[in-house]
Amino acid sequence: MPTVLITGASKGIGEATARRFADAGWDLLLVARSRDKLESLSKALSRTGSQIFYQAIDLSDSKALEKGILELLDNGLSPSVLINNAGVAWTGDLLSMPLERWTWLLNVNVTSVFQICSLVVPSMRKKGGLVINVSSHAADNSFPQWGAYCVSKAALSRLTKCLAEEERSNSIRACTLTLGSVNSSLWDSLDNDFDRDAMLSVDQVSNQLLKLAELPPSEVIEELKLMPSGGAF
Repeated sequence: MPTVLITGASKGIGEATARRFADAGWDLLLVARSRDKLESLSKALSRTGSQIFYQAIDLSDSKALEKGILELLDNGLSPSVLINNAGVAWTGDLLSMPLERWTWLLNVNVTSVFQICSLVVPSMRKKGGLVINVSSHAADNSFPQWGAYCVSKAALSRLTKCLAEEERSNSIRACTLTLGSVNSSLWDSLDNDFDRDAMLSVDQVSNQLLKLAELPPSEVIEELKLMPSGGAF
């Protein structure tokens, strides 16, 4: 069975993606903050016959991240696909944002992706592999009250392009999946009055992620934008 490593796997897009890949016959390496949710998900997916290992990691903590990812990779599974899905948001006037929150958001949305790629990609070079970074249309837009999020997603998209160019000769492909609004747990902690039923579903996103992952090694979609048909918001 092929193996995928998924971050932010305990809820929302990450959980839906773990379920979709397990149903398709993939082995799973899962990362999220909540050990209890990862354990529950792992038990639920045991019916698929997939091998599943997980690690509870705070991705804003660089030291804990390195230790946790190395322990996860020590379980004997070697990922051929890495999906950096974990992300956080903060809303409010950009210049009123506390530096602590700015650092936290950039650490999770950008720095952790760099760090995980640094730890995982070298082991993928021998057989080739695919990195999918989940971004947002906020990378190409400027939304009031979402400044830090827009900055982080723009940086993530550029990181993916640079990774693709540098690792092409090592048989590593890199893709940005750019999303419009998704009805996920991201919105649960934010003040908003958006129509969540008009958003993309997490299952629609997980289906696209599986399609990207199952492309033959001779192909790569370097950028894919998936939007709600009713328009972005």
